[in-house]
Amino acid sequence: MITRLSNYFLKTLREDPADAEVASHKLLVRAGYIRRQAPGVFGWMPLGLRVKAKIEQIIREEMAAAGAHEVHFPALLPREPYEATGRWEEYGDALFRLRDRHGADYLLAPTHEEVFTLMVKDIVSSYKELPLALYQIQDKYRDEARPRAGLLRGREFTMKDAYSFDVSDEGLSASYQRQRDAYERIFSRLGVEYVIVSADAGAMGGSRSEEFLLPIEIGEDTFVRSAGGYAANVEAYRAPVPEALPIEGQPAALVFDSPNTPTIDTLVSHTNAVLPRADGREWTAADTLKCVVLAVTSLEGERELVVIGIPGDRDADMKRVEVAFPNCAVEPANEADFAAHPALVKGYIGPVLHGEAVLGTEGTSGIRFLLDPRVVDGTAWVTGANEHEKHVAYLVAGRDFTADGVVDVASVREGDPAPDGSGPVSLARGMEIGHIFELGRKYAEALGLKVLDENGKLVTVTMGSYGIGVTRIMAALAELNHDDRGLIWPRAIAPFDVHLVATGKDPVVFERAEALAAELSAGGVEVLFDDRPKVSPGVKFGDAELLGVPRVVVVGRDAAEGFAEVWDRAGGTKERVALSEVPGLFA
Repeated sequence: MITRLSNYFLKTLREDPADAEVASHKLLVRAGYIRRQAPGVFGWMPLGLRVKAKIEQIIREEMAAAGAHEVHFPALLPREPYEATGRWEEYGDALFRLRDRHGADYLLAPTHEEVFTLMVKDIVSSYKELPLALYQIQDKYRDEARPRAGLLRGREFTMKDAYSFDVSDEGLSASYQRQRDAYERIFSRLGVEYVIVSADAGAMGGSRSEEFLLPIEIGEDTFVRSAGGYAANVEAYRAPVPEALPIEGQPAALVFDSPNTPTIDTLVSHTNAVLPRADGREWTAADTLKCVVLAVTSLEGERELVVIGIPGDRDADMKRVEVAFPNCAVEPANEADFAAHPALVKGYIGPVLHGEAVLGTEGTSGIRFLLDPRVVDGTAWVTGANEHEKHVAYLVAGRDFTADGVVDVASVREGDPAPDGSGPVSLARGMEIGHIFELGRKYAEALGLKVLDENGKLVTVTMGSYGIGVTRIMAALAELNHDDRGLIWPRAIAPFDVHLVATGKDPVVFERAEALAAELSAGGVEVLFDDRPKVSPGVKFGDAELLGVPRVVVVGRDAAEGFAEVWDRAGGTKERVALSEVPGLFA
């Protein structure tokens, strides 16, 4: 089939859109693939839909190969199923909620676990009908606080979400592996580099969770990996717990004056000046215990303060904090919080005052106290003495203070040990392009999905969930495949196989180009034919480079001699080729 630019719905732009920050956003708008409708919401032009459809086709083929069946749900869904699973509230402000004229609550679905579960409940009644895998390709909606980067973080996006249904945990593991394998094939066919990392399940729930990350500098995720094969996003990284140290023989805790020490660096410098260590080495930030005070607000609106003790050479990573306190809003304590808890002497907070516990539910403050996993029994610390301009040294965990529990929220650093012992980790930036979960029975139990097993007994079905960001992948491919002149799509998803350009005013040029277009199309080649009669060669060449079809054929001044020029946009080459040989290049 020949698509002619002379009557194609396309408008290219010479200037970048004012709100575009990243290359994919700039180029997809300039090249006429998408158009902004509202913050984080885009309309799709014919070119954009062609690329999107090709990505979706690859996904459909691999889903079919994995034994999954395609269905389709509405984006507008009732409140009740999401309330039954608790996610009507759990999603918080990220959920688009609305009411119809009768006052009934609805939502724009951010994901579809609930309705997939109910559909299977309505149809499947026996273990003989399992395992089952269903999927859809559907638009999702999340009320992003700061939509940015075009299709990379929007309020409306297209996703493939698949769900597996099994009668046993062993069956779930097999279904999970089939989907995982399918994802690897999909990303390989799309030409996308990926790293599989352990991840936190978040609001999805469940046990096993892995992300497929595209390593890229503009990615919003940080992940760690070791040379020995360990990989996880920072939220899922768990610090190895060191062995406890002997308590006997440790120096007694010592309170000392510490004026003008508002930071860890000033505290360390002051401590070295006034309290030299007996072992001869200097105090460092790693010897200090930083007490981070956080306000944690539940979905019901209950606000409590939590103090977390972490080594002073690290900070609390708020992404890791959010994982540690699921379904809660977490922020640093404010002045009103400190005013309401006078036992916390700001800037000098520590677990004890004159040997008596201050922090912890059994302490005088009653405030929950959690410790970094590195703070094991027998470790000695410099920390606040709960008196203005005073700190305490040689405060020993397990002897002088205890905590209510352990929480791993400190920042992860280059060179930290991998928890599996496979060596030090390095940090990199990545973009999530797929996420798979072993959901288990959370949704099936909440919605009553049971089947009869081989003994005629009702058992709860176990589920998996598997998502791929279709529009995000398209933006990622645009991000990775362009030069300073325009897009360069991988052939597997390019909107056309060839961009045929007729240039000049000579009728022979257009006759030869027309004949070539017909021959290519007859051979099954998708042709975008720039047949515009009164457009300059410069404009046509600029559009050919901008639109990103990887192979361009220019029929111009050499047409009368039987030659064309063939561009390989990816390779950056231009070659003079006989017109008669051009179809063979696309065979």
